[in-house]
Amino acid sequence: MANDWNQQIIAEFRANAGKVGGPFEGKDLLLLTTTGAKTGLPRTNPTAYIRDGNRFVIIASKGGAPENPAWYHNLLADPRVTLEVGTETIEATATPITGGPERDRLFAVMVAAMPGFAEYQTKTDRVIPVVALTPSSGESSS
Repeated sequence: MANDWNQQIIAEFRANAGKVGGPFEGKDLLLLTTTGAKTGLPRTNPTAYIRDGNRFVIIASKGGAPENPAWYHNLLADPRVTLEVGTETIEATATPITGGPERDRLFAVMVAAMPGFAEYQTKTDRVIPVVALTPSSGESSS
């Protein structure tokens, strides 16, 4: 079950200062906490990221599924999110980038870092959204 898989990755991430093994070993991974659109409860998901200036950039791929991941729907309802990057906790605002040159540029940078994202795009008819996560301030807490 995907939830069990995510819970194992989250536990490993938190126990090892943001480092995980398996398919994500050596990859840049963050924990994204959104507020559930239906439940109002915090929902945490591990996701790969790249940096673009001060922003963290993630991809709503869901492995190339025909629909966007639940966390994407959550951040559309409430763009205030919390990121865990290494040992830092960062408050941020999520901004979907669903088309145009900026989306294409950021998607290409992600594909260069993690080629699997190109394969995910070939599996679906939807344009996979890119999401920019902008820290709310220069501050972060450990």
